[in-house]
Amino acid sequence: MGIGKIIIKRAVNAIILVFIVMTINFFLFRLVPGNPVLMIISPDMTMEARQTLFIKYGLDKPLHIQYINYIREVFKGNLGISFVYNRPVFDLVFERVPATILLLLSSYIITVILSVALGLVAAWKRGSKFDISLIVSGLSLHSMPTFWMGGLLLMYFSVNLGLFPITGLSTPWLVHENVYSYIKDIAYHLFLPMMALGIGNIGGMFFITRNSLLDIFSEDYITTAKSLGLKDKTILFHNVLRNAMLPLTTIILIRLGFIIGGAVTTEMVFTWPGVGLLIYWSVLAQDYPVLQGAFLIITITAVFANFIAEIVYGYLDPRIRYE
Repeated sequence: MGIGKIIIKRAVNAIILVFIVMTINFFLFRLVPGNPVLMIISPDMTMEARQTLFIKYGLDKPLHIQYINYIREVFKGNLGISFVYNRPVFDLVFERVPATILLLLSSYIITVILSVALGLVAAWKRGSKFDISLIVSGLSLHSMPTFWMGGLLLMYFSVNLGLFPITGLSTPWLVHENVYSYIKDIAYHLFLPMMALGIGNIGGMFFITRNSLLDIFSEDYITTAKSLGLKDKTILFHNVLRNAMLPLTTIILIRLGFIIGGAVTTEMVFTWPGVGLLIYWSVLAQDYPVLQGAFLIITITAVFANFIAEIVYGYLDPRIRYE
């Protein structure tokens, strides 16, 4: 099958998956007991005013009509109006996307670099004390909640030592002389949440990387390279990593979609003004349109990451055939 047909087939599957998630996303919040609009209705509000609110949010129509309107509006880019902020959900979510992307990408770079490096060394020294210590450390990190890791870093480096700020994206009262000063201030605030999310996700990727590399180390050409007396550095970087590019690339891209869940709790701990913090506040306020919109965007991001991983997988290994 040609790569063009592969892309079309995977794109259709991704669209179907997003549509299924949209459907679940719509009915999930409507299965919650009670009417979400009741929380914004004051006791002294007239019946006409209450009816106006129901009409504004489309809750006066039958459920199947609400569903059709929801799908139609989503394809138009309209994710609804926030109950709390009284603003379009699309604007609320996307004005916080840059902060979340900055946190995700920076932390994921930390995760990938450390996971691949440690997984490579652990697989190379399989069964040694160093390998066992990395496995124990990886299990500890894998079982450690991201918010707990963030709390430890925050308590030690911010509260006890006072080395890093506690909350926020930048210092609100600081007047920046130039763009470099502004970037430095953001990096200063970013360091702890980046490390919390990055280190917190090392455990799972480390084990996947180590196991993938162990399969490569068992190949005959690695044994031949060792018997020829090649240096360890040459074997690791020229033979092992080159042949590990296919599984590692797939792992890195697919895992990118799952790290978003950790970003929510990390943003809560550090009050990082991203989509995760918006979700947290919306849960407390029962702002269902914002939750729907945020979950939909997160889902699309995860599906897109998986779609890219499958396409890259096909490019890297032409032997793969999709039935």
